[in-house]
Amino acid sequence: MQENKLHDILFQGIHGRAETLPEERALFLSTISERIYLALTNKQVIHKGMYPEALEVMRTKKDIHLFINGKLSYHLYSNYLKEASKYRIPFTVVNDGHDTPIGLVLASQTAVNSGKDYTFFVEDDTFQRDMGKS
Repeated sequence: MQENKLHDILFQGIHGRAETLPEERALFLSTISERIYLALTNKQVIHKGMYPEALEVMRTKKDIHLFINGKLSYHLYSNYLKEASKYRIPFTVVNDGHDTPIGLVLASQTAVNSGKDYTFFVEDDTFQRDMGKS
């Protein structure tokens, strides 16, 4: 038993901690689907104005974090950052090298939904075009 524990510690030291659900984290800007209140595609973030669903989540949910796709230009998402700062919502601009159609995620530190139903998208025409469903 001691040998296995030592092996695990050495392996972690060399390779880093094992990440849960790496494909999901790559898609959802470093978080997992069960923690997401709202996710917008890149084109939805670029859309002029702000989505009222995002404003509602920022106003009503506590202990949330805003994740932004770092491949987007600052001027395209700055309105969301300004709104988040009003509610003291921390944010992270994710530049992890993964190609994802997701532009913005509002998520909790803990599970808030069942995770696999993806009901946290705003499925409007922009979403349909961005996700290749039209």
